[in-house]
Amino acid sequence: MWYYAGNLANREAFMKKTALNRRAFTQAALTGLVAPFIVPARAWGKTEVAPSERVNVGIIGLGGIGMGHVGRFLRAREAHIVAVCDVHKLHYRDMDWEKRTPCGRDAAKELVERYFAKEMEQGTYKGCATYNDFRELCARDDIDAVVIATPDHWHARITMEALRQGKDVYCEKPVTHLFAEARTIIEEVQQRKAIFQTGSQQRSSKNFRLGVELVRNGHLGKITHMEVGLPQGHAQAQGDTTLTDAPADLDYDLWCGPSEKLPYMRARHHRWWRFHRAYGGGNIMDWIGHHNDIAHWGIGMEESGPVEVAAHGEWVWPTFTGYNTPVHYDIRCRFEDGCTSSISDQHRNGVKWIGEDGWLWMDRRNAESSNPALLERGFDPGPIKVYESKDHVRNFIEGIKTRKECVAPPHIAHRSITPGYLGYIAQELGRPLQWDADQEQVKDDDAVNALLNAIDYRAPWSLD
Repeated sequence: MWYYAGNLANREAFMKKTALNRRAFTQAALTGLVAPFIVPARAWGKTEVAPSERVNVGIIGLGGIGMGHVGRFLRAREAHIVAVCDVHKLHYRDMDWEKRTPCGRDAAKELVERYFAKEMEQGTYKGCATYNDFRELCARDDIDAVVIATPDHWHARITMEALRQGKDVYCEKPVTHLFAEARTIIEEVQQRKAIFQTGSQQRSSKNFRLGVELVRNGHLGKITHMEVGLPQGHAQAQGDTTLTDAPADLDYDLWCGPSEKLPYMRARHHRWWRFHRAYGGGNIMDWIGHHNDIAHWGIGMEESGPVEVAAHGEWVWPTFTGYNTPVHYDIRCRFEDGCTSSISDQHRNGVKWIGEDGWLWMDRRNAESSNPALLERGFDPGPIKVYESKDHVRNFIEGIKTRKECVAPPHIAHRSITPGYLGYIAQELGRPLQWDADQEQVKDDDAVNALLNAIDYRAPWSLD
């Protein structure tokens, strides 16, 4: 087994400390739960793929999610990671130094090269290049696909760079930070006939696919209401709030990029950046691309949307002034057929469809229904079937090879998060918004549409 030692004395000490036996440890590594610990595919008896037949991949953004993607793409035997990029050389995310597995471009490089050690010895793999600037990685002619796992405020700009350099793209959700960025990306993908996968991996879950097919085949009758349960935000700071200089091995100006350059503090950097709207959208935008995506899919609204969006009740905001995304929130939507939804931290995490003939709730591991027979093993939902993807990364790689659209293309990912954008504005204005989903604009409100369509990047950055 390959092992990234960090500063622990040896593998046995680590195994004892984490209470993982050898089999559990290996399995955790291969499922991405312990990203920097990888066992070669050949150790599991998988068929080798010639390096010339692999898809060359570059990964940008190497925090917790990004390092997880390193493991997932290494595990996909059709992929060849040839380059990684991050503005932070080595870090431990939000944890105290050396108290978790390392992240950053140096950690990713070591992980990848340990995995391909045999091929490096044979001369069939030239090593994993590292970059501080994503533009240098995207400019490489030998890279077929780019994986983007940066904070939200970088998603659109890096995506456009990759697309314009002729790459296919896997981008984490939400696919954009600003509403108006989405149209540019969608048009670029369509024009170039690029393959694009959004990191809304629940679309590749058998559990959620079953739920969608049960709803679409009418087992609950007409759907009248949906509860979309997302996590609550944070009222207090998560971590050290001391304003300090950024770490020496972090290019903080480039990390802030097109967004406002706020004073550096650990409580607003790795992991916690999403709770300031300069960089993310709180747990609303972090999770809406998962559960609301599935809710829309169930009622056939994945390429459309509601006709009205409102902020319901009193939203609760952080007491810590370094965050400005809500702790408690409720976004209410109404669809043309009369169905309504509530997107809120006050619901049980997951998706619940409520119909005239029953209800169905599910999350990533569990499912419950007013009619338990629907969830019995082997039950066939009916003739209506939806796109079947059994593995999100493999679906992306197959898309690259076959040029078939992936299960989570950008136009669908954009629709699933649109109520989040509108909910924020509705809350700020204190009134509902009447939404034209076909035209993607608020009806009879030029001021709100101007706000939605603004892209105000920090100089010198632009989306062009």
